[in-house]
Amino acid sequence: MDTSAIIFYAISAFTLAMGLMAVTSSKIFRSAIWLLLSLVGIAALYFWMQVEFIAAIQIIVYVGGIVVLIIFSIFLTQQAGTKMPKALLRRTIGSALAAFFGLAFSFNLINHYGFKSTGSQHFNASVSDVGTQMLSTTEHGYILPFEVVSMLLLSAMIGCIVIAIKPPQEHAEKIGTKPENVSSPEPEEEKVTENISEPLITTEV
Repeated sequence: MDTSAIIFYAISAFTLAMGLMAVTSSKIFRSAIWLLLSLVGIAALYFWMQVEFIAAIQIIVYVGGIVVLIIFSIFLTQQAGTKMPKALLRRTIGSALAAFFGLAFSFNLINHYGFKSTGSQHFNASVSDVGTQMLSTTEHGYILPFEVVSMLLLSAMIGCIVIAIKPPQEHAEKIGTKPENVSSPEPEEEKVTENISEPLITTEV
């Protein structure tokens, strides 16, 4: 095994480990940090394949844009330090089955097609070609998925802002907890007046 293969397996193991930590962490802020490191590992794979422009786009768009947007959204919802509720059993089983079938499908494709050498052909990822394919309106372009992802991120950000602007009492009722800094109003009949002075007793001399 040469040095290039060792680097590839090391980067792949790092990326998979960070992705696993992102989906198993009990705190949503830590999950966002693990996701950031996983995306950095994917950018390292692009650098390993010597497609520096794609790696730079990976860092600028995903690491510097989308993950930062997710982190700001987490802070807006005021749930950065709280633990997420434990997942239901059926969701856990469904996620495990989805991961299993995804791995089985990937191994089937690898066993059927393998990794064939391209010979003298080189992967062309110039800036002009990427821009043409990304913003092209032809059948081979990707302008529609590009705009759909933009609308998805915008709607997610708007939803986070709507959740964040709710009053603390309403937000606590929504998540099923009582805020610490919000005190329940006391009934009028239970209020005690502290400034009641005692009646003065006057005596004539």
